[in-house]
Amino acid sequence: MARFTLTVNGRARPVNVAPETPLLWVLRDELDLTGTKYGCGEGQCGACTVHVDGAAIRSCVTPVSSVARQKITTIEGLSRDGSHPVQRAWIAEDVPQCGYCQPGQIMTAASLLAFRPKPTDAEIDDAMSGNICRCGTYPRIRKAIHRAAGLGAKKK
Repeated sequence: MARFTLTVNGRARPVNVAPETPLLWVLRDELDLTGTKYGCGEGQCGACTVHVDGAAIRSCVTPVSSVARQKITTIEGLSRDGSHPVQRAWIAEDVPQCGYCQPGQIMTAASLLAFRPKPTDAEIDDAMSGNICRCGTYPRIRKAIHRAAGLGAKKK
């Protein structure tokens, strides 16, 4: 076990875990931030996406020791009240169906817009290609990302 102080959603959070513990399990089991979902455990589905220094990463395959000195943002930290442009666009476009993949989808979209404020359809498709939605809401996801771009989604 090792002691780390993670900066999660703007707060210093001490944890005592093995260095190789996936960030996902630290967030969910140690910090009780359960918005980030477990999907495949291999970094292939995107359900576990969080931001590390603004970039979207797969927390299920990221050892906690590799992000200990970086800023981590989970879906709970994107905005306190659901007012982030991506969250507002998701609601306006009625994106979720079952909802399980949505935290990862939203976090990936927010990171995309932080680095590419006005993405093309091809850029959206490329950025979102690692996020699987079993319900197939991809057209609504793309439409919501364009809407969020119009609302001025930007890097936090």
